[in-house]
Amino acid sequence: MAQDDALDQTYGGLDIGRKVQALREKQQLTIMDLAAKTGLSKSVLGEIESGEVIPPVGVLLRLAKAMNVGMAYFFQDTAVADKVSVTRKDQRIRVKRRPHHHEGEVDYIYESLETGKPDKHMEPLFVEFQPMETGDMIFSTHDGEEFVYLLEGKLEFRSHERTEILAPGDVIYFESDLSHAFRGLDGKAARAIVVVWNRL
Repeated sequence: MAQDDALDQTYGGLDIGRKVQALREKQQLTIMDLAAKTGLSKSVLGEIESGEVIPPVGVLLRLAKAMNVGMAYFFQDTAVADKVSVTRKDQRIRVKRRPHHHEGEVDYIYESLETGKPDKHMEPLFVEFQPMETGDMIFSTHDGEEFVYLLEGKLEFRSHERTEILAPGDVIYFESDLSHAFRGLDGKAARAIVVVWNRL
């Protein structure tokens, strides 16, 4: 319980929703404008901005692309454009769904492994995929490509056409516009390094 509380406090200090709203207003976009640019519904965007919904990585990538920022924008108050960026272990921010889960919300825990470089084309993440029933898997699509290297546990990758089971040391690389979902198997979380390339 203490770990879950700490994760929620970490996310609460991050306030992705406030940053989405502030950037949208700065760019003089209405919720309807942003919905049209991202393909997300106005209700989902409203829930993200109010902090009711914690967006998964694919949704953050859509928002970042629509508003011409890097995903790092949502994880840090200030970001400096530099050729080299170092993110220390204690600078990483863990994001997870809250107990009052909303439909389409993140169903895994993730950390952005690089939070300083605002204009990067790859998003490196540490992800914990939670165990769940097949019917609870949330499928997503977004632009780009993904690389997943499994560190620990047993991971199921599922698309509408294909299912793959990964063991530690296995890798899967796929185009992210393929509708896809993951789940940990054997009742345990599966931990992986994930790199998402966001097609510009």
